[in-house]
Amino acid sequence: MQREAAEIRKEWLGWAFSTQLADRPAAEAAISGLYRLIGLTPPRFHWVSSPLMALETVPPGVRPTESIERLADWPVPRRLTTLMQTLCMGLDGRLTWADRPMDQLIRTLVRSPLARSVDRSLQDSLPRTRESRRDPADRWYATQSPAWIAHYDALRRAVGLVFTAEQAHQLDLWAAVARSCGWWWPREGVCVISERPAVLRTEPGDELGEIRLHHADGPALRYADGWDVHAWHGRRVPAWVIADPSVERIAREPNVEIRRCAIERIGWTSYIEQAGLRLVATAPDPGNPGSHLRLYDMRAETKVLLAVNGSVERDGRRRQYGLTVPGFLQDPVDAAGWTYGLSAEQYSQLVRRT
Repeated sequence: MQREAAEIRKEWLGWAFSTQLADRPAAEAAISGLYRLIGLTPPRFHWVSSPLMALETVPPGVRPTESIERLADWPVPRRLTTLMQTLCMGLDGRLTWADRPMDQLIRTLVRSPLARSVDRSLQDSLPRTRESRRDPADRWYATQSPAWIAHYDALRRAVGLVFTAEQAHQLDLWAAVARSCGWWWPREGVCVISERPAVLRTEPGDELGEIRLHHADGPALRYADGWDVHAWHGRRVPAWVIADPSVERIAREPNVEIRRCAIERIGWTSYIEQAGLRLVATAPDPGNPGSHLRLYDMRAETKVLLAVNGSVERDGRRRQYGLTVPGFLQDPVDAAGWTYGLSAEQYSQLVRRT
């Protein structure tokens, strides 16, 4: 059963990260079916080349109250989300106590890796209507996630859970949309649908099947109209981080995560040399035998601890990374312990850091 679940996960990851042209007839037929289930006449369809165009396009006849900035208030996404939630409650109700262990296994092997992959890479790559990372519209984007669809698909195919005809029909409609197109934005009378990306580059994220957007030499995600997204090991970054990172740009960047990505793009050793950071002290790493800890002055009241990862990356290498620590620390082992909330003595007693 685990092997079959892994194959189902792989299949749905393939659909989620597909660069194939959308199957427009299939997408329109499935969305029309979902509209009917909430008592609405099927809409006319307005196709766009990318999510950015969806945010910039106002189809003819759309009311001002349904501009993309107010997506969280649109009635149709709310009704479709309620439809999905009701379906999930009904499908969960089909589980017996004997099915619970298998359900948890499917969540671990299928749903969770898909959710992490889609949320961290695809959903976080969408153009934002607000400054904050979490947009009120994300509830609708979560409804579109294939993770919950794959979960029940795996229960049906790998576990043999039996659904009612109506439940199976609804699940099949959601699955057909997820397999057929990119993101979509439903209004009364009109539905905007995005094509899939033309280019999508990823890397493995963990041993349970998560994948992340990543490309060291250009956009990780690009649509046919030229809109693109750069990403470093799953983190969305400005284009300069990939194309032209520099000590000066890193110094001006207020976001600590983007600074970290840009430094990793340059390489910590090169960055330390280019930035002229002063070495404060070095010491063997007691939590990672055979490796050394190096402590550098970085800026006022801040130091950086350069360390080597205790575990091997999926490519077989051990990643070198830097951690900012308080400026009062003078000993690398003290600094390493501080990052774990431990004293130097406690850190030194670790069997092996990971």
